[in-house]
Amino acid sequence: MDDSQLIIACKKQDSNAQKALYEKYAPLMMAVCLRYCREEETARDLLHDGFIRVFTQISSYRGNGSFEGWLRRIFVNLALENYRKEKQKNRFLEEYGIMHTHMDEGPADDLLDIENIPREEVLEMIRELPPGYRTVFNLFIFEDMSHKEIAQQLGINEAASRSQFFRAKTILQKKISAILNQSNSKYNECR
Repeated sequence: MDDSQLIIACKKQDSNAQKALYEKYAPLMMAVCLRYCREEETARDLLHDGFIRVFTQISSYRGNGSFEGWLRRIFVNLALENYRKEKQKNRFLEEYGIMHTHMDEGPADDLLDIENIPREEVLEMIRELPPGYRTVFNLFIFEDMSHKEIAQQLGINEAASRSQFFRAKTILQKKISAILNQSNSKYNECR
């Protein structure tokens, strides 16, 4: 079945079509979820919740634009909702002194060339970013949103979006530099 046939069958709540749609798009949407979540378990929960939302809202898909883009938007919005909930929970915890985080600030040049670093390792570095930094970084880099759009989506100001993106880049820069320096050291030892 092609996408249009799957969509029609899913709109009729055909469980076989829903399973086929899930199997086809789950790996792609899991990658989206993993970009926004630190823990794989949370990403799996988002994947599950996202497909429930897909199947309950599929009748609203009118065929304008790509189906994959429509799916991606659902998963990104779900990840943003999750981020906002976590942010509120963390704000509460911080307010009562239960949690305190500190991030070093430092200069960040453009991200280093990462061609020699496995994709999974780069994604893991992104997942390890603090939630706010990770969310802004993903929206700016992968969803191609402006800082103004990010600010509106997250309920922050543009300066905060820019600052969190800068800090995310700084952290990634340091991690990438460390990996590349480690690789160069191993190369030099072998010579």
